Amino acid sequence: MDGRLIPHRRYAMTRRDFLAQAGAGFGFLALGHLLAQDVKADIRLPHVRPRARSVIWLFMDGGPSHIDTFDPKPELQRLDGQRLPASFKVPITPMGVGTNTLMASRRTFRKHGQSGLEISDWFPHLARHADELCVIRSCWANGLNHVGSVSQMNTGAVLPGRPSLGAWVSYGLGSENENLPAFVVLLDGGDPPGGSKNWGAGFLPASYQGTRLRTGGSPILYLTPPEGVSSRRSRAQLEFVQWLNRNHLEQRPGDTLLEARIRSYELAFRMQAEAPEAVDLSQESRETLEMYGLDDEATAAFGRNCLLARRLVERGVRFVQLYCGSGSKWDAHTNLEANHSRMCRACDRPIAALLSDLKRRGLLDETLVVWGGEFGRTPMSEKRSGRDHNPYGFTIWMAGGGVKGGTVVGATDEIGLYAVENPVHVHDIHATIMYLLGLDHRKVTFLLNGRDERATVDGGRVVREVLA
Repeated sequence: MDGRLIPHRRYAMTRRDFLAQAGAGFGFLALGHLLAQDVKADIRLPHVRPRARSVIWLFMDGGPSHIDTFDPKPELQRLDGQRLPASFKVPITPMGVGTNTLMASRRTFRKHGQSGLEISDWFPHLARHADELCVIRSCWANGLNHVGSVSQMNTGAVLPGRPSLGAWVSYGLGSENENLPAFVVLLDGGDPPGGSKNWGAGFLPASYQGTRLRTGGSPILYLTPPEGVSSRRSRAQLEFVQWLNRNHLEQRPGDTLLEARIRSYELAFRMQAEAPEAVDLSQESRETLEMYGLDDEATAAFGRNCLLARRLVERGVRFVQLYCGSGSKWDAHTNLEANHSRMCRACDRPIAALLSDLKRRGLLDETLVVWGGEFGRTPMSEKRSGRDHNPYGFTIWMAGGGVKGGTVVGATDEIGLYAVENPVHVHDIHATIMYLLGLDHRKVTFLLNGRDERATVDGGRVVREVLA
């Protein structure tokens, strides 16, 4: 064709000719729509084949005792009441219990599942999932106190201010749902030590920080427009505010806080369409609500958050972090038996329900579930009934997407004080989580002051023994 107009009578074609020649165009229309959706959802390509699509991190705030939950120590039972043997290096602890007497666990450990994984009687419901757990018994960290240790477990650094792991994951992979945040935080009480810095974006653009949902009946306020205000009017109001913001931003290029505010207004408007349904637990059956323990005051708070987490990952939220005992309620310097009995009861049934629910919905294979606190507890007693902080050797476990279930990785010494076999640092935990999501922790970088920063700072290795 030379660009001239062609009379209609000379360009006539049958309907069959039209469909034959235009068919490929329909395909490109569909492809264009899909690509546009990917752009809208801010999805990025992974570095390696992802084994998980999302993460649910169950954070036990305050430091649960590994030697009373997932790391049985018969030798500690034998040495009950004796001093720390001279063959052990005396550790530095916040309360100075390094020379105090050893305290045996009062719990009973039994083997569960085909794997024979040993779990304490504090977790009878979770024990039914023994063959799905990969228990890492050789974790270690650098912090001694809660603020620094919670910060490191979340951000990789003892000093607060670096991006949280959830922010790095959002930065590296983006969101699968343009109408919900990519990174959500759920508390069951007060703030953890360090507060919102634990889910902050640090030096990353502020739009990657976690979104904290409220506890109680209405996790997200102001999702419903005021009476008499139509969706069209709300949209017009938002567009006017955004026009003002963008004009303001043009005078301040690189202001990530302002950019994040602009994005948050857009996200807030889009959330009005999907978020109310996502957090509406009335859609769940009575059987599901009871399974999560919403009928029991002891389990209701954390059970509700576990159920919300399942609903969020089901709808494409990338990273959900749930705090159990937020406000360091696992911190048992005295009366460990009463403290951990209460805390384990609060989370055992909901966690087991979460694993069962994910599995029956076909989501467990693509959802990585992580359990643990910022450190463990010492085998030496504090005030004869409690245990001090122990960052030198402690336990976390993983289950779900890409994890080899029914296995134990690493070991602490015979009394549970130091990690001695296949030590796994916090940076290794972060590198492994990122790898299971398809990210190479060495390649997810952000240039800051001439240096390529990454989630694992200067270290980190993928713990291959965890992988299925």
